[in-house]
Amino acid sequence: MTCAPTGHNVRANGIRQHYLRYRGPGAPMVVVPGITSPAITWGFVAERLAEAFDVYVLDVRGRGLSSTGPDLDYGTDALAADLAGFIEAAGLRDVTVLGHSMGARIGARALGGEASGIARLVMVDPPVSGPGRRPYPSRLPWYVESIRLATAGTDAEGMRAFCPTWSDEQRALRAEWLHTCYEPAIVRAFNDFHDDDFHADLPKLGAHAGLMIAGRGGVIEQADRDEIARLNPSIAMTRVENAGHMIPWDDLEGFLSGIDALLGTRISGRS
Repeated sequence: MTCAPTGHNVRANGIRQHYLRYRGPGAPMVVVPGITSPAITWGFVAERLAEAFDVYVLDVRGRGLSSTGPDLDYGTDALAADLAGFIEAAGLRDVTVLGHSMGARIGARALGGEASGIARLVMVDPPVSGPGRRPYPSRLPWYVESIRLATAGTDAEGMRAFCPTWSDEQRALRAEWLHTCYEPAIVRAFNDFHDDDFHADLPKLGAHAGLMIAGRGGVIEQADRDEIARLNPSIAMTRVENAGHMIPWDDLEGFLSGIDALLGTRISGRS
């Protein structure tokens, strides 16, 4: 059964934060998307997650309908403070944070900083680049060129060169919303993938975190998995073999099976 979202704005951490809510029967889940994914692009995933959770999908600052512009800080600490501020402003408790890519790093920084209200964190294929480490496999021009194309005006066919495996509907939605991604915010986030030490957050997560790894795409390799296990042996891990970095776009059922494995839910295979 399709769960129609409602859109909302809240003042939190000093900015306007926009979110989509997919009402469900369970405890709250806050989804923090990746570097160029406005909240609405996660709708097809949130509809399924709402079978088990009351789902809130955030527009990270500088994206979608949340605050943006040259006067804001787009560093990881500011984004983590936004997440903590949102949870507090929305009055949420016992929250599961699901962060994809950049969103996973934001969630780790928030949980590691002892943000109140977060019970569990699911990190979906976070970039493991950082100071002195191998670079993130995607390149900055891929993001910048696609944003500029969308800003000028394009359609699903125009997005095909950037997202060749996506459906026409998914490419059309990206073409519609990508222009809301503020280029300096994207550049800062991409640079933080390399300048900010994500691994320093991992020991602080205790036993409250799980990790989902894409089987294809090269973001997290076996050596990275081994290092994460050494830094925090309590982090549960699962792998979606037939998916690249954008796991739900490549294998939605595999993604949901991974959620079931990490959180003990029974979402996969129900639709």
